[in-house]
Amino acid sequence: MTKLLLSLHVLAAIVAVGPVTVAASMFPPAARRAVPAGSDGPVAADVTTVTLLHRICRVYARLGIAVPVLGLATGLAMGVLDDGWLVTSIGLTAAAAGVLLAFVLPRQDDIVEHLSDNRPVDRRSTVQLAMFTGVFNLLWATVTVLMIVRPGSTTGA
Repeated sequence: MTKLLLSLHVLAAIVAVGPVTVAASMFPPAARRAVPAGSDGPVAADVTTVTLLHRICRVYARLGIAVPVLGLATGLAMGVLDDGWLVTSIGLTAAAAGVLLAFVLPRQDDIVEHLSDNRPVDRRSTVQLAMFTGVFNLLWATVTVLMIVRPGSTTGA
């Protein structure tokens, strides 16, 4: 059962978190391109791209809930819920979810709304969004490393 839970946990992380990290990273530059210099309004094709990237982030963020659920089930089955590396990973996962829900997705909402209303997007807002997206991605990268290395583990590195 442990191998099945671990497999599902890893697959959920790849399938759900991967698209969010990629789409969220692509969003700020796509939003900047949606309003070319000297243009009266956004280019329709670029607005469609930005809207699609935002939708990917929203949908896969919802699917991403499976990752910590399966992770907790796996940790329980393995009897490692009190290990420091796992407690740290849980905290970092919660922080990543918080950054996504409180900073990344709302800023994406605002940018999509601006573009949909044919209003220009402030470069500062895309730079801030890129920063928060970078923090989100860094948190997930750290969790991934902790899951692989598992400090203090007797079974590996």
